[in-house]
Amino acid sequence: MTFGPTWSNLRENVDALQSTATLITPLSRKAFRIEDVQEHRVLIQYRDDDETIPLQKEQFETLYERVSDSHGEFDVDRLPPDAEPYATVLSLHPRFEVDDRAGTLTESDQSTGSPLVEAQSGSGDPDETEREEPDLDVYADALLLIDALERHDIASLEDVETPALVNVYTLLSDVQRNANDLRKAVRSVLLDRLHHDQPVSGQFGSVQRTTRRNRSLKDDELVLNAFEAAGIERERLTTVDSSKVDEALDVTELSESDVYEIEPSEYVRKADVDEQKKETRLQGLKDQLEATEGEEADDLREEIEELEERIAELTEFRSGRSFHESSTGG
Repeated sequence: MTFGPTWSNLRENVDALQSTATLITPLSRKAFRIEDVQEHRVLIQYRDDDETIPLQKEQFETLYERVSDSHGEFDVDRLPPDAEPYATVLSLHPRFEVDDRAGTLTESDQSTGSPLVEAQSGSGDPDETEREEPDLDVYADALLLIDALERHDIASLEDVETPALVNVYTLLSDVQRNANDLRKAVRSVLLDRLHHDQPVSGQFGSVQRTTRRNRSLKDDELVLNAFEAAGIERERLTTVDSSKVDEALDVTELSESDVYEIEPSEYVRKADVDEQKKETRLQGLKDQLEATEGEEADDLREEIEELEERIAELTEFRSGRSFHESSTGG
């Protein structure tokens, strides 16, 4: 089949997208939008970038041929990084589908649509959608911590009263524990979505998948026998510890695997942090709060006052004597 009818169908589907729809590249997870659909190209623009990028018809045809040559299933990690948007846009065609977990672009008569398209409603700005309070311990602890930090001048710790420091320390510990639990849960999901040597960027930074080697000594007798056979006297390693074992490895032809149980483990490490983006976002939130007016502002102030009262009750430091007096006095 020639590419002409496929291109025509693809253009129609791209043109039918909501103007506020956000598309995601399959590997690097970069967000972009369709700016225009023309006869021989599709114009896109990445989020937080003013440059318009043309995706040419000929390149779509080349990708189409590669999928066909791969018997209907093409590994998207074979694409150059700047060609990822082609796979996302092609998945808008009813016969093509991207499996972002498997990392494949497939051709099928039973395509279920693209998982890389996020339709937005309203103004088109995802940050302006209605917010809901998440049911997470770390969220509640973070709110309490923010309030405590706003109430006290933590920049000068020596001047802060002991009860306030106790509150801040307690909340910091709770936030750290709950944030770490949530971080592990997020890491577990990310491991299924990341590919080696392929950093994935978000608004505030990027992460990548890497491998850590975990070593543990095998059974003592097995280690001692292995070194004895290699010419190392047993007495030199009467009690096996890793430092002596590593020294012995340096003077024998034994390999690590002869004496160590080596088990690789996959983990996600933070690759980069965009502090400027974080500062910009924080300032935007402050400006948005200051600009709120009318009935919505009154409701928000009432909610804040109620929250402050609850926070005060939860974080107020009271001695055993004052508690006893208040509970028996009236």
